[in-house]
Amino acid sequence: MHNNFYFLRQLSAALHHRIKGYSLVSCFSQNKDELIIEFNNGEDSFFLKALAQGSFSCLSFPSEFNRASRNSVDLFPLAILRKVTSVTQFENERSLAIHLDNAHSLVLKMHSNRANILLTKADEVIEIFRNQFRADLDLKPSELNRPIDFGEKAFVESHDMLPKLYLTFGKEVWRYLIDNGFEEISIKEQWQLLNETLAYLAKPQYFISKQQDKIKFSLFKNEPTLKSFTDPIEAINEFFHLYVSNLGLDREKSVALRKLKTLVVACDNYLQKNCDKLKEIKHDTHYKLWADLLMANLGKVERGAAHISLPDFTGTEQIKIKLKPELSAQKNAEIFYRKSKNKEIEITKLQNSITQKREERESTLRLIDKVEEAASLKELRSVYKSSIAKDKQIPVEKLPYHKFEHGGFQIWVGKNAVANDQLTLKHSHKDDLWLHAKDVSGSHVIVKQKSGTKFPKEVIERAAELAAYNSKRKNESLCPVAFTLKKFVRKRKGDPAGMVVVEREEVIMVKPKL
Repeated sequence: MHNNFYFLRQLSAALHHRIKGYSLVSCFSQNKDELIIEFNNGEDSFFLKALAQGSFSCLSFPSEFNRASRNSVDLFPLAILRKVTSVTQFENERSLAIHLDNAHSLVLKMHSNRANILLTKADEVIEIFRNQFRADLDLKPSELNRPIDFGEKAFVESHDMLPKLYLTFGKEVWRYLIDNGFEEISIKEQWQLLNETLAYLAKPQYFISKQQDKIKFSLFKNEPTLKSFTDPIEAINEFFHLYVSNLGLDREKSVALRKLKTLVVACDNYLQKNCDKLKEIKHDTHYKLWADLLMANLGKVERGAAHISLPDFTGTEQIKIKLKPELSAQKNAEIFYRKSKNKEIEITKLQNSITQKREERESTLRLIDKVEEAASLKELRSVYKSSIAKDKQIPVEKLPYHKFEHGGFQIWVGKNAVANDQLTLKHSHKDDLWLHAKDVSGSHVIVKQKSGTKFPKEVIERAAELAAYNSKRKNESLCPVAFTLKKFVRKRKGDPAGMVVVEREEVIMVKPKL
């Protein structure tokens, strides 16, 4: 209700007493849809700030204002150094005029999302602040006055369409009347209540409240009331300060909550993926079974065999076991035992990481509750920033690879030798495709598997181009690139960073290309 006629009428009267005789010494803008006007009487300055944004338009009167040295522009030059002769309110209209000498006026049109400031001379508009509203150039200020018949005869004759007759009331005044029983009483009592309300609006009080997390300005008392005033300039200044502060709180809170909720989703995805992986690993016990069967049947395994079928320990099923032909049955069993042990280590790591991620998720949910409950910017920043800094609830993970995408497949390229080891040994699955430029140093490249889908030729070629480009052969016209499944890539103890042993590789010739 801060732009309602009944409040602006009081504000106009207060401004008239405050700045009559002052000269308009400065008029400029340094922010979009914001106009600053300075009045001075030779002893002190009085500032008017008109905010005319689409979502919020309001007048305020800061005690001082420091103009920026850059990015500000002077406006309404014809009004500069003209003396204020009066401030008046247009009749039943959400606009007021600051009249200057030589028939000039500044018309402050407070029409919500179409608010504007007009410089006029006589009854003609000669310049406007918000140039997108070109129709304001054709406006006749004298036509802004809108007479309303507040007589009893008009009240009775228009009883069925009173909101149309009393167009200045708006929702606030009608709500006040209805809350005081206007719809349940007789016409005579309605007329009496209407006049009592008009008498109050001629000299109202001003209230600021907070309803549904929004700062509200009203001429009627609403609960819970934050502050009340009798001076309109003081009231609108406090409303503007609280509204903008609350708006800033809402914006920062929205950004913080969006980041935190994104983190919760990331935690959920991580937990889903790794819980599924843990379940799969726990049920996959074939390495241990193969090792036990081989040790129990050493005499049945022929040297040089690539596989063997042995009955399980219940004797109900034949188990086919893949062997390394160059190794003995016992050595093959040792390999299977080692892989089984590695799985146990992997299970422990997964369980620990899942527990840690669950704790991180719960901690983030608690932080979301605190952020939502924050009642001020100071409290919000204290809760949000200190929690992140102290508890590190939002760790920034530095990935050892660059991400690319082609044909719906993720392609990861190692950043350096150490990152190559991390990418190949920690961030890849055994069925991912692994690539590397042949016989030269360069990045390891991983194409992430998609369950039930073979790697298309064009995807392999694209990954090979990236591997060639990120190698010592990047300037050659053609580069050989080795590729194989990641499970055929291993690292020997003592090998330097980035060095691996590759088995069952194929080679493709491609042009290095980023």
